Amino acid sequence: MTFRTRFAPSPTGPLHLGHAYSAILAHDMARAKGGAFLLRIEDIDQTRARPEWEDLIYEDLRWLGLTWDGPVMRQSDRMTAYSATLDKLWTRGLLYPCDCNRRDIAEAASAPQEGAPMLGPDGIVYPGTCRNKPRLPGHMIPRPPGALRLDMAQTALAKDVFSPRIGTKGVAVFEETGNCEDIQRGLVEFTPDEIRREIGDVVIARRDMGTSYHLAVVLDDAEQGITDVVRGADLFEATRIHVILQRLLELPTPRYHHHRLIRDQNGKRLAKRDDARAIRKYREDGHSPDDIRRMVGLPPA
Repeated sequence: MTFRTRFAPSPTGPLHLGHAYSAILAHDMARAKGGAFLLRIEDIDQTRARPEWEDLIYEDLRWLGLTWDGPVMRQSDRMTAYSATLDKLWTRGLLYPCDCNRRDIAEAASAPQEGAPMLGPDGIVYPGTCRNKPRLPGHMIPRPPGALRLDMAQTALAKDVFSPRIGTKGVAVFEETGNCEDIQRGLVEFTPDEIRREIGDVVIARRDMGTSYHLAVVLDDAEQGITDVVRGADLFEATRIHVILQRLLELPTPRYHHHRLIRDQNGKRLAKRDDARAIRKYREDGHSPDDIRRMVGLPPA
């Protein structure tokens, strides 16, 4: 299989140094192995996505000297695929509707009998408030469904979800890389009980999107044939969710490479609101693509 990486930005603001670092790593890794580097626009949040930000993504990447292979995938064109997958999970009894808001979740999770709320990849671990509510009969998702959550207790019973690739019986294993430059590999094991406790019933479709990052990224990586996912260490914990979904949907699991985050002078990770670190600003100030590479600790092209 051809080595395939991708860069998948959201058109909700300007690319900054952290985005440049991730894109360059994925691009250079693919080129070094004679593989393909693909581009995907993650625009499922149509309330924040803007055409001008998408156009700027293309401008910044070209200026950095990065080229991509094949057509650009846009998530907003794939809502039918996401919906069909949700219907399949629903008919298997693995989803349930949830109408809790953030305040409801925080209050329920911090109730005296629950103890201090635990934080997971999506914030406070959902305490399961809606899990045992009566579910409407029938084989189709009720419309509109509100949010849809993945029932981790039922998922743990699904065939082969927690069968091992290697190692001890009853655990799932995936590879992670702490540093893309030297590819130091480690193994992470997790059990069904740990998933229920540390991640909880994650949202698979948000009420205002019809899908979620977790579901979309898993389906999109499979559709694009991605063999190696290069992304920041902030998404490391979410990888467990993605491996579970891949097993539920019988999709291949890529190799995951989680790189360090680019931070400001105070040690805080960069965000799109940090416009002073925007690639566009560096371009306007006369910097070169090699300057950007040096700023993020990479050698010149």
